[in-house]
Amino acid sequence: MATKKRLKREGTLAVDLPALASPDGSIPAAERVDRMAMLTMMVRIRAFEMKLAELVRDLVIKGTLHPYVGQEAVATGVCFALRADDYITSNHRGHGHALAKGADMNRMMAELLGRQTGYCKGKGGSMHIADLDLGMLGCNGIVGGGLGITAGAALSATLRGTDQVSVGFFGDGAANTGIAHEAMNLAAAWQLPAIFICENNQYALSMPYAKAVAAPDIASRAVGYGMPGEVVDGNDAQAVWAATRRAVLHARHGRGPTLLECKTYRWLQHSLRVKGPDRPADEEAAWKARCPIAHLRGQLASERLLDDAGFAAVERAAAREVEGSVAFALASPEPTLDEIETDIYAGGFVE
Repeated sequence: MATKKRLKREGTLAVDLPALASPDGSIPAAERVDRMAMLTMMVRIRAFEMKLAELVRDLVIKGTLHPYVGQEAVATGVCFALRADDYITSNHRGHGHALAKGADMNRMMAELLGRQTGYCKGKGGSMHIADLDLGMLGCNGIVGGGLGITAGAALSATLRGTDQVSVGFFGDGAANTGIAHEAMNLAAAWQLPAIFICENNQYALSMPYAKAVAAPDIASRAVGYGMPGEVVDGNDAQAVWAATRRAVLHARHGRGPTLLECKTYRWLQHSLRVKGPDRPADEEAAWKARCPIAHLRGQLASERLLDDAGFAAVERAAAREVEGSVAFALASPEPTLDEIETDIYAGGFVE
């Protein structure tokens, strides 16, 4: 029987996240993120998602999709704080996560249109996109299902002696699942290099967050697990990046996991083919007024780093890329029947 390697415990669980800011509150130049690249990524994600909504409406894409419009700052801010060899796991609303981690838009679109050139050869669809070479361990249609994989990947990094971190995206609804509690508790007990990103978009399908959870913040649960927790403005990409960067340093230094709750809002329906109950109009208007793209664009404009013509150029480039991905997908072949049983994995008992 193989000997189990004892996990090394360093420091304490309840330690403050290391500060990144200078005494005046600013971020040192060496630690700053490329905000133009961040804005470009958010514009790309939104253009991709809005095109998908159009393709679903026109029946070019069969089935349904879960749009990420309005939440672009979370995926972008988190993934810009990671290295290429770090891991992420995603959920049913995962296109933005995949793109921010470096996924190829052509292969993304091909998968959604069911083509052989897609990430899963056109057989997985929206909720199964993965690219192990990018550390993208897969989207997951099971609510909270990716969090066990997050903890497992973090354990793998610990056992192999690397300083990789593992990030798990999940929603406010998934925060109440058993696997979420189990994964966070285990990660804290073993001080695994995991970061749990709760995208609190205020609704679990159609259930308002306030009606499902008594506490005002999911991040407050972190103290019960024995890990740091932090509430972040999920519509501020730079704030998400800074919080994630602190959590990454915390994990890489062997101090264990962190729970970040990014408060945000999804603009569209939970699912593009299933219309849920209408949400309060004033609520939608208030959140849309806090658009994450407009927020970062305003910052750059106020510093005279981006004018209207420059932003329009970013939007045009994103639109061309999206249209090119559709053309690539439509020109790609569909899977053939002789491939129906390939790439299938099943487990069970062998007698």
